[in-house]
Amino acid sequence: MTNKAHKPSRFSGRAKRTVLLGTVSFLLLSLLVAAVWVYHAFQPLNAKGENRNFVVDEGATLKQVATDLKNAHIIRSSTLFCLAGQLKGYDHHIKTGEYSLNGAMPPLKILETLKAGRIVTHPITIPEGFNLNQIADLLAQKGLSDKASFMKQAKDRSLIVKLDLSGETLEGYLYPDTYRFRRNETPDKIINVMVKHFWNIVSPLEEQINDSGMTLKQVITLASIVEKETASPEERPMIARVFLNRLKKNMRLESDPTVIYGICNFNGNLTRKDLKTKTPYNTYVIKGLPPGPIANPGLPSIKAVLNPAEGNYYFFVSKNNGTHYFSKTLKEHNRAVKRFQKNRRKKQG
Repeated sequence: MTNKAHKPSRFSGRAKRTVLLGTVSFLLLSLLVAAVWVYHAFQPLNAKGENRNFVVDEGATLKQVATDLKNAHIIRSSTLFCLAGQLKGYDHHIKTGEYSLNGAMPPLKILETLKAGRIVTHPITIPEGFNLNQIADLLAQKGLSDKASFMKQAKDRSLIVKLDLSGETLEGYLYPDTYRFRRNETPDKIINVMVKHFWNIVSPLEEQINDSGMTLKQVITLASIVEKETASPEERPMIARVFLNRLKKNMRLESDPTVIYGICNFNGNLTRKDLKTKTPYNTYVIKGLPPGPIANPGLPSIKAVLNPAEGNYYFFVSKNNGTHYFSKTLKEHNRAVKRFQKNRRKKQG
């Protein structure tokens, strides 16, 4: 039997060409898609985008973030943004918070910003002499923390012990200064930052505090009273001297700011009845220092307690111009009170 040579099909070459053409077409299409992605990834939406605050909510997915970015006119395509995020492995690493973004930013830079958590922080200045309630109000007004949550944390005994402090609250230990916090920051984070700053301020004074014969709490308590008694920096050592002299003589401090601190919902009018009403903070009634600070003092007031002025002064009265007249005897003090009260009535008249 004679074997006939196999004759190749006339369609085999055509099939190969078809496959090759399909492959080339697929590759070209893939390159086109890749080119579109690269263009999207490296090109901003517009060249003159204005910064705007963009919030990534807790638990938001990459898809939700991409949609919000598209609706905010910060990116061109939410689909391609998601694809870029998935290819880079960022889809589960977007950080919660508030960001400053704009359409002039390349999408890849936006992705990097969200992954790195480069959130917006807001400045807040805590004035010297603010108490806990005032600090909580200010934080709430700035949208940085919930007031009730902040007050609860500031009175949390376990947190106070953890911060190596003592007392019923953190009054006195939230150092007044300018800080930067993100919106809706957790109260414990804010408290930790402020107390850490407090320790940085007072640690260099440790030897002076030990030499003073007072505990840290006593120093800060007296410094808080000095802080509230005068807005004049040069008077603080004199105010401190008066109170230290009175403490040494076992005299009552008779400080109006301590009385006010002990009044719930003080209306701004300090009466004689208030001065006679016994509270833990009424130094017209109790002897010695109140149970704790009445505000958060700054470094000048703390230093005034540790380095008071010299002199046997036991009294002072306002001169109605932001400063005080200091007296060594009650007789001299009574004359000063009569004189400056008379001047005050004339000014009011």
